[in-house]
Amino acid sequence: MNNHTSWYLTGPTASGKTSLGIAWAKRLDAEIISMDSMAIYRFMDIGTAKPTPAERAEVPHHLIDILDPSEEFSVSDYLQAAKQTAAEIRSRGRQVLFVGGTPLYLKGLLRGIFEGPGADPVLREELTRFAGSGGNLHQRLAEIDPQAAERLHPNDHRRIIRAIEVHKLTGKPISFHQTQFETPALETEHQVFVLDWKKEELNRRIDRRVEMMFEQGFLEEARKLSERSLGKTASQAVGYKELFDYFAGGTKPSLADTIALIQLHTRQFAKRQRTWFRSLPECRFISGDINNDQGILNH
Repeated sequence: MNNHTSWYLTGPTASGKTSLGIAWAKRLDAEIISMDSMAIYRFMDIGTAKPTPAERAEVPHHLIDILDPSEEFSVSDYLQAAKQTAAEIRSRGRQVLFVGGTPLYLKGLLRGIFEGPGADPVLREELTRFAGSGGNLHQRLAEIDPQAAERLHPNDHRRIIRAIEVHKLTGKPISFHQTQFETPALETEHQVFVLDWKKEELNRRIDRRVEMMFEQGFLEEARKLSERSLGKTASQAVGYKELFDYFAGGTKPSLADTIALIQLHTRQFAKRQRTWFRSLPECRFISGDINNDQGILNH
């Protein structure tokens, strides 16, 4: 098997990537590089559905638990770490298998990234004040870059501000720049498989996943995490953010309402993931209920 092929197993949250990825890695004689932007953080295990220690003992996993939640890790940082890790794996004569569902990581690995102009502190402060006074940043972005606005959640102020900033500084939408990619982070052949479920079944899997997280102790994990110093990325993670609001008390919803809200936001997140994957022609979609790894290798 070609040692210079990079294999990818991706899909929306709760699609079954972890268990199938382990089975597939064994057949490929591969080591797994996590492609999950939250699995990089320590102390965030249950809420990110991180591979368990037992699962990681079956197959070597990389880029998991490498940062504290107070730290930030850009897409560029990830690509640099992934490139170095992939080279080390290949030096051992083994295959490289990426497993995870962060679309920006996948796109960066396949096509490189748009670095963009430097930050404009004055503009950022202006936009932050605009949002703080009740202004609709998402609507403002939609007027200049409908494609980016469709992709970004209305509450994702950090990325919305960056998209508006790029348009102001370059005169072109960020969605245009993001189609002008440089060389891929990994100069290898790519085999990209996406686990695909019917919407109704995926939603059921997501709802059950969230219920299981609470059965496994997610509430206590999030409570302990809330006592730590958190960076912007970790503090905004789906599931944790809603629980942080719940812990704050006041007029916040009940625990039952909070769980329902996490399920809703996770379903919305999965929808955005699927939109991303369908925008990448490299992706080959396979049925999520595939019951063996050989089925993927036969595609």
